[in-house]
Amino acid sequence: CLHALCSTLTFVFLSTGPTVSGSLVKGRVGQNITVPCFYTVKRIQDITSMCWGRDRCPVSKCYRTIIWTDGWKVTERYNSRYMLKGNLPMGDVSLTIMSAEEADSGMYCCRVEIAGWFNDQTSNHEVVIEKARISTASPHTYTSEQTS
Repeated sequence: CLHALCSTLTFVFLSTGPTVSGSLVKGRVGQNITVPCFYTVKRIQDITSMCWGRDRCPVSKCYRTIIWTDGWKVTERYNSRYMLKGNLPMGDVSLTIMSAEEADSGMYCCRVEIAGWFNDQTSNHEVVIEKARISTASPHTYTSEQTS
């Protein structure tokens, strides 16, 4: 195999692979957190199924799946706190986590199933949920001293 030809073949293989992108989403405990994910819908035939899962996107489907849609409606949901509130048929498959908890922190995978080999659109999203800051009536702490 000629070196230039091998490089060209490698480039072609890599450039036809899945589209991978991602984001960092931060929020506080108790908030509703939206993790963005979109795909392009130009005609009705473009509407497709997709899943959200925990951890990075695997080779196919979603690992530790939390929600599925057929492109029109949610078909499977593993926890009532996970919702798809966007316009699904327009390609808005953003995930909303209701009343976020610290345990919701971590990596999430959005996989949109596009017909053909290795065409799926995948994105990995890091979610960081922090405790709400505790506010007190007074910034001072008083202690009583005991005397003998």
